[in-house]
Amino acid sequence: MILFEKRFHQGIVGGSTTLTFRAWKTARVKPGQRYRCHPIGVLEVDAVSIVTVADIDDGDAVRAGFASRLEILEYIAAKTGGGDQHSMVRVEFHHGGDGDRVELALEADIDDATRKQIRAALARMDDRPRTGPWTKKTLALIAKHPRIAASKLAAMLGRETKDFKTDVVKLKKLGLTQSFEVGYEVSPRGLAYLQPKKRPP
Repeated sequence: MILFEKRFHQGIVGGSTTLTFRAWKTARVKPGQRYRCHPIGVLEVDAVSIVTVADIDDGDAVRAGFASRLEILEYIAAKTGGGDQHSMVRVEFHHGGDGDRVELALEADIDDATRKQIRAALARMDDRPRTGPWTKKTLALIAKHPRIAASKLAAMLGRETKDFKTDVVKLKKLGLTQSFEVGYEVSPRGLAYLQPKKRPP
């Protein structure tokens, strides 16, 4: 997963921000791979290289979402405390869409009709002899243990990791969960379903 401050999200989705510099000791991403960028979707990495702060020019600054070279240098200095010879990982990327059904998952308010559709879909998932009802237990477990490895969550339920992950994908397709580099979270849509707002009397 690659994280960005909210102020960069619009540029990333719009395609004007296609570069980032990271103070990683070694590159944590690889060209050609896709990485989650919560909450705006998926990024595909195009190129990775190691540079120094002194190598960053005005064109790099604009592609990274800054107005000028001076602005990005001040930003990096505040974040890292490093000088001109400080090493940075230069990552070129492009926005790869909502690979995690992000727009659906971010619905924080659902109406009665949608709630009924979700309930019916979960009931169909629960109707299987081999495991019996599983959706409520799985959502509750993810809510209680966010971003915990799937293998550990599966063990808590006495299930095989592969089967557990397959089931979580089904919940994700309904927009109820979101996947991260490690583990999952119940999405805003999932929370809206699990914790409906109380209507005024």
